[in-house]
Amino acid sequence: MKTAVVTDTASYLTPEQIKQYNITVLPITVILGDKQYKETEELTDQKFYDYLRNEPELPTTAQVSMGQIQEAYDHLVDEGYDTIISIHLSLGITSFMDNLRMFVKSYDKAKVYPFDSMAASAAEADLCMLAASMVQQGIEPEKIIDEMKNLRDSTDIYFAVNDLKHLSRTGRLSNRSAIIGSLLDVKPLLTFEDGKIFAIAKERTMHRAYKMISSKIQKYLEEHPDWSVHVTVVDSNNREMLQKWSTSFQTDFPSVRVSTSHLGPAISVHTGEKTMGVVWDKDFKNDN
Repeated sequence: MKTAVVTDTASYLTPEQIKQYNITVLPITVILGDKQYKETEELTDQKFYDYLRNEPELPTTAQVSMGQIQEAYDHLVDEGYDTIISIHLSLGITSFMDNLRMFVKSYDKAKVYPFDSMAASAAEADLCMLAASMVQQGIEPEKIIDEMKNLRDSTDIYFAVNDLKHLSRTGRLSNRSAIIGSLLDVKPLLTFEDGKIFAIAKERTMHRAYKMISSKIQKYLEEHPDWSVHVTVVDSNNREMLQKWSTSFQTDFPSVRVSTSHLGPAISVHTGEKTMGVVWDKDFKNDN
């Protein structure tokens, strides 16, 4: 048995991580006006944010097609893989997982395990790296799926956006709370619940958003005193704040492993620019 791990660009794995863990990454399509770009392959962050700031027609996205999936799976089969673990963006914010599950029912060239990350960004990336590290250890797919479910269940995600207009416009906000984003200088705080995005609070500044998220991490650590915990700070073209938050988390929580990641165009279409997010979970690299 030879197992491959497949994901999409919403995981925002770095080139180094992709190489280290031998993960196949399929690009989501970002649409700027009448032009389509494959995320990470054809569209730079600078070009995307310039468009977002200056063009009246807002950008959109198109999910990974089943044609892209079949091509990738077929290529892996040709390389000798007979099992594929395919980890993707939450079903709560895209119909892709439903389409994939239908597709694999008729795909008979390899055994495919579709897996809903119920998230995006660093939470999706951690699942990919866990799966791939277990593949490298020769662990069977069923055991890997069980461990991925455990990691997914241990994950919390909170993020603050400048306003909710992008999430409201694209229909990704599940509790119809767009009004809180229209208030002056409010930074809406959001989370994932059952794979869907919900607005839960409003903070006047990013500093106050940090304080609220920090309190949630503290509670998480108190509830899981025996766990090693991994915290990832994520930004959407907000690198100065990223550095500030990651340094502060490492100071405030010296026992946790702190990483950083970034949101690219496919997710920033929905969150807007200057978003800050934090993902934390049981640390698969130091699993006690």
